[in-house]
Parts: sequence; structure tokens; C-alpha cells
Amino acid sequence: MARLAVFLEMIKFKFTVFALPFALTGAFLAARGVPSMMIFFWITVAMVGARTSAMAFNRIADKSFDGGNPRTSHRALPAGDVSGRQAWLLTIGAALLFFLAAWQLNPLALKVSPFALALTWGYSYTKRFTTCCHLILGLCLAIAPLGGWVAVSGHLSHYPWVLSLGVIFWVAGFDTIYSCLDSGYDREAGLFSLPSRLGVSGSLRLAAISHLLAMVFFILTGWLCHLHWLYYLLLLAAAVALWYQHHIVRPGDLSRMHLAFQTMNSAISVVIFGAVWLALIVN
Repeated sequence: MARLAVFLEMIKFKFTVFALPFALTGAFLAARGVPSMMIFFWITVAMVGARTSAMAFNRIADKSFDGGNPRTSHRALPAGDVSGRQAWLLTIGAALLFFLAAWQLNPLALKVSPFALALTWGYSYTKRFTTCCHLILGLCLAIAPLGGWVAVSGHLSHYPWVLSLGVIFWVAGFDTIYSCLDSGYDREAGLFSLPSRLGVSGSLRLAAISHLLAMVFFILTGWLCHLHWLYYLLLLAAAVALWYQHHIVRPGDLSRMHLAFQTMNSAISVVIFGAVWLALIVN
């Protein structure tokens, strides 16, 4: 159990709650209600497999940077708690689990699964050469609702692309905020995070704009999908959580970053999923 806890902490398994609710949101929208339990199960397996593989690969790719950063030097790989071989076994094993789940869903899900996994693996290198790394991470998570839709429908027809656009800007915003913790190290290491290039103040302003765009796209999702007005009421709660992130994280005070990052963003993804579910039930 102690070894399992090390692996779960290495891949930040608890943050699966960021992406899984959006995958289920896409599935519920495609089904216009609750999909079958078997589809529900394999979507969950696919999301856990894809995210675990992507996070383990990220830890392998960033091992040298994590070891040189005082904030992350205690992580399992640079600290020696997990070997490189073990990390690779986890990466490949989780990838195979993802492909198995995609195969169980439908032919289109299986066909696009290698591209989805390649994108999530490739993200790990983007901070080395572009400040768009935050948007690319958003693109990785934006696959979640699209994947949920494909899992249920087996096609891309009528997919509300504004939902994925909302996820892209939501993730880009909170990842920019979180990167403020490493702005100094990233600058010294030559990494291209926005805080390392623009400073904390400028990056927080861009994150606020990104979150404003995310809310616009989430509102458009409700309109395009003809959701009940209760969706917009609950979406207001997500907007308050976004505002609270920016309220408690200031250029001169990053002490409540973990509350802003983990608690608020977990709440946002769950609330938006709940809003869609409730709107579909009462329609």
C-alpha cells in the first residue's frame, strides 16, 4: 500500500477529477441523458488509463527539471522512490489500458486513441520551446468531452465544439496561475512558461482573460445544446469559483495557490458536469 501511495502521488491521481467529469459531460450530451453503465465504465477506465500514462510520461520527461527545482525535487523520480524502469512500466501499462478501453467502446474511439495519447505525451516537451504550453495542456484535456461524445455516439457529428474550447481556456488559465510558483526557476532553466516570460502580474491578467473566455464558451455550450435554464444557474457557481481563484492568488501572495488550484478547479469540473446532468434530466 505504501508503494501504491507513492505511485498515486507521482501521477497526482487525485487530479483525475479535473478531466473525468468533462469526459462524462460529453457522454451525457451525446446520449441526451445517462449512457449505459458499460459505456460509463469504459469511459472511466479510458480516462484513468490515458491520464495515468500521460502523467507518468511527463514525470519521466521532466525528471531533470524536477530534480533541479526546489519545489519539486522531492518527487518520486528525482528522489529515487520510483525507478525509471518502474515509471516506464506504469506509462506503457496505463497506455495499454487506455487502448483496451477504446477498443471496448467503438471503432472510432480506437482509431483516434493513438493520436490522443501522442498529444498528451508530446505536451511534456512544449515548455522547452513555446509559451503556448498552457494552451496545449488545455487542448489535451479538451479531448476529454470529445472522447466522451465519441464513446457514446461513435461519430463526431453535431459535437458542440465550444465545450472543448471552454475546457482549453479553463485549463490554460489555471495552469498559468499554477506556473507562477515556478516563475523564477523556469526563467533560470530557460523554460517557456508564461510567468517566466511575462512575470507573475502579467500572467495572472492573461489567466483572468482566459477564464473569461472559458465562461463565454461554457455559456454557448448550453445554448447550442438547448439545455434547461438550470444549467446556467449552476454555471454561475462555477463562475464564482473561477473568480475566487483570482481573488485569493495575488502577485505578492501565492500562499493559497493549492486551494485555488486543487479545490476550486475540482469543484468547477464537477459543477459543470452536474449542471449538464441536471439540465438533461429536467428537459
